[in-house]
Amino acid sequence: MALSEDYQALSPETLGARLGGVEALASRIGPDASAWSVREVGDGNLNLVFIVEGPKGAAIVKQALPYVRLVGESWPLPLTRAFFEYHALTRQAARDPGRVPEIFHYDEAQALIVMEYLSPHIILRQQMMAGRRVAGLGRTLGEFCARTAFRGSDLSMQAPDKKADVALFSGNVELCDITENLVFTDPYFDAEMNRHTAPQLDGVVAELRRDEHLKIAAQHFKRAFTARAETMCHGDLHTGSIMVTDDQARIIDPEFAFYGPMGFDAGMLIGNYLMACLAMPAHVADDAACTAYQDWLLDVVGETWATFAGEFSRLWHTERTGILYARTLYEDQGDHLASEAALREVLGEIFRDAMGFAGIEMHRRILGLAHIAEFDSIEDPDVRAPLEEKALRLGRTLVLSRAGFAGIDQVIATTRIAARGEAQ
Repeated sequence: MALSEDYQALSPETLGARLGGVEALASRIGPDASAWSVREVGDGNLNLVFIVEGPKGAAIVKQALPYVRLVGESWPLPLTRAFFEYHALTRQAARDPGRVPEIFHYDEAQALIVMEYLSPHIILRQQMMAGRRVAGLGRTLGEFCARTAFRGSDLSMQAPDKKADVALFSGNVELCDITENLVFTDPYFDAEMNRHTAPQLDGVVAELRRDEHLKIAAQHFKRAFTARAETMCHGDLHTGSIMVTDDQARIIDPEFAFYGPMGFDAGMLIGNYLMACLAMPAHVADDAACTAYQDWLLDVVGETWATFAGEFSRLWHTERTGILYARTLYEDQGDHLASEAALREVLGEIFRDAMGFAGIEMHRRILGLAHIAEFDSIEDPDVRAPLEEKALRLGRTLVLSRAGFAGIDQVIATTRIAARGEAQ
């Protein structure tokens, strides 16, 4: 949508007066807006985020800005991303209930969403950098990725509904453009907004940009991103878009939602797990504690994929009501073996895609515009660069050797070698 003449960016000083009449907010916070406490907490790349508290409770108000906050007004961005985030959250809530914040109010003209305040949750990335664990993390995120992938696809949805949804999310052009360039293209040449730890990484960066096999593979994955509308993807699923307690995880910020490959979300998430694992020596000083936490992170990788495969398989057997792999071709004819063979092939394709997307995510987070705190917070470049180089080389292996991995256990073993120079 075009920038509305009525659109105004909120501030802590104006939010109460502007939104005091919104019943969905007042009923949860308190009817007297002058008694509300408003503080801005947005630390992301794109949006304004406020915590609004009052006598009755609290809520989050998230508002899109007409530009990329990370860069400034020189990079305009349409407000429609709030529209796509709202629609993505409603679909995720239906496909995996309880895993995303509840929406209380949506205002398209003001590009804002009022939603559930998650407390005492913190960002998973912060939890990991502090070396703290989250019980059941891999199970929760594996289920989320499997349920949203399966239930948003032609394996489950009716064809008219799926095609209408693809058409709707095809309008998320500008945010897809960010991914298409910043993730799949910019890291592999000297793009204007790139940055990396220099001069320490100059050699490996030049090596990657000369690697014709890697660049061809990255473009194959970009083609998959643009052409394979298999399911509704979160589009930006990483450890900064997950909020956790010690035993719960909730998924936020799906404004990059699009219809794409089934392995995209799981792959981007696993790539962030692996980078956290490789960065950990800079955040946990005690060697034994660091090793133990790296092992836990790799257990989360294994649990995430094992849960994904198990839940996807369960849904294949119980909810396969779409136009793909129709039961009339298999089970209804008593041919259960063929159905199982088809399932194995589909899961194999998703796994290979996920590993490729994981590797590309690791490259773009070190060479592109938007880095991760696990590396960027390491002040000494001579400490940071060797850890980043391990991630860059592991990323290349994931992209180019994805078809050769026997399964997630081999990926974990390869990561362990990269992290500590040992196989276990």
